[in-house]
Amino acid sequence: MAQAAAVAKPPAPPRRRRASATPRRLPYLLIAPAALLMLGFIAYPVLSVFYYSLQDYNPTKPWRNGFAGFDNFVHAFTEDPLFWDTLVFSTKWVVVEVGLQLLFGLALALIVNQTFVGRSLGRAMVFSPWAVSGVLTSAIWVLLYNSQTGVTRYLADMGIGSYGTSWLSDPSTVFPAAIVADLWRGVPFFAILILADLQSVSKDLYEAAEVDGASRVKQFWHITLPHLKDAIVLSTLLRAVWEFNNVDLLYTLTGGGPAGETTTLPLYIANTSVDAHNFGYASALTTVAFVILLFCSIVYLRLSKFGGETK
Repeated sequence: MAQAAAVAKPPAPPRRRRASATPRRLPYLLIAPAALLMLGFIAYPVLSVFYYSLQDYNPTKPWRNGFAGFDNFVHAFTEDPLFWDTLVFSTKWVVVEVGLQLLFGLALALIVNQTFVGRSLGRAMVFSPWAVSGVLTSAIWVLLYNSQTGVTRYLADMGIGSYGTSWLSDPSTVFPAAIVADLWRGVPFFAILILADLQSVSKDLYEAAEVDGASRVKQFWHITLPHLKDAIVLSTLLRAVWEFNNVDLLYTLTGGGPAGETTTLPLYIANTSVDAHNFGYASALTTVAFVILLFCSIVYLRLSKFGGETK
């Protein structure tokens, strides 16, 4: 009987093993080296800029170094006219550049989105300037604007203008010349992002609109443009930040001249730190630029309702 009871007794359920915490922590352990590198190469420079913005720091004049408090900021807002001049020009540069790049980029995206012979080659030609570095772009346009071998020489040969004319040294032409040079590289950025979003628009919407008698203009205004809203908002915000921080092209083309006509705030910061070695004041200007960009970005995203539903 005892043996039969022992046989009939159901086996005890196996004990559940406690789940190991290692698999759950593994993703965090894998990204930890990259996170530490980002913390070291991004967080530390940012915090050091904030620290030096409160200091008088000039390696060439160490006897003047020390804590300055908010004196650098007070000097920028009340005693430095170049700060306001460069800030105004930076705003003008960003508005004109981003507006024209968006306009031409949207037009190019609509064109290369159509079906035609050689479309792949056309897309490659449109997007190729974006692959060129900023310094190389500047070198190309410096050669094109050269008064001896550039565009002005050939125009003078055709009787347009005079020999020896330099658009980059004339205050009346330097701004349009710099705008054209940066447009050449900036327009493909908008074309790439907008074209990628255009290809996700359902063709059924356009077919239904044609059945209802909607013109091409109405289709663009009520179908294409609302669909592109988030792509346009994101691309304009990113490009505005990049254009505001643009240093390489203007530095190579004009050096901020003539007579400071093309000096942006970041270029002024670079000259203050690298040439004048006034790193404390340059850090204060960098902090001001950071706050301006952060505030404008937040306001722009709020006003544009980025990520919200399009009515």
